[in-house]
Amino acid sequence: MTQQTTAVPGKFITFEGIDGAGKSTHIGFVVDFLAARGKTVVSSREPGGTRLGEQLRELLLHEKMHVETEALLMFASRREHLAQVIEPGIERGDWVLSDRFTDASFAYQSAAGGMDRDKIMALAQWVHARRWPDLTLLFDVPVEVARQRLDAERTLDKFEQEKADFFSRCRNEYLRLAGEHPGRIVVIDSTRSIDETRAAIAAALERLL
Repeated sequence: MTQQTTAVPGKFITFEGIDGAGKSTHIGFVVDFLAARGKTVVSSREPGGTRLGEQLRELLLHEKMHVETEALLMFASRREHLAQVIEPGIERGDWVLSDRFTDASFAYQSAAGGMDRDKIMALAQWVHARRWPDLTLLFDVPVEVARQRLDAERTLDKFEQEKADFFSRCRNEYLRLAGEHPGRIVVIDSTRSIDETRAAIAAALERLL
């Protein structure tokens, strides 16, 4: 009788933080860190990650719209992302990385944009009730530091062009979420040197290995 073997489920890791916090700088490091330990890694982003998601990303980053329209489109992109990338990857045993997930909706559309938090939670429960990240790396810097980094980098999208008080509300919400979910969200002080920041990231990742 042949024994059936079942693949060990993979992990789901998300990267969060206000624009300019430095999260994107370290995603490649996490890919290499996990690959060096024998993990198959899928790296993606939100909004985006799928053909439809990338089309929605263009609208979301560049078109003005009502905040509830924005949230609904974010979750439409997220539903496709889950169906096409995140869930299949985890089932294969891959480690799936996403640059942003639902914590960003709480920070950007709710805390900063003014949408009722309960509506965001209702969307999250509808779209991914049983699938939350195994680990969220929250890159944290003061708003003024984030703004300096953005101003030095590139042409800014509509979120990046927001004023300091918008990002203060985002940051406060991220830190509130970290306090509410300490087992999932690890705050990374990314005002430190790259080496110090990556040492903190490695320590957080070791919890899952």
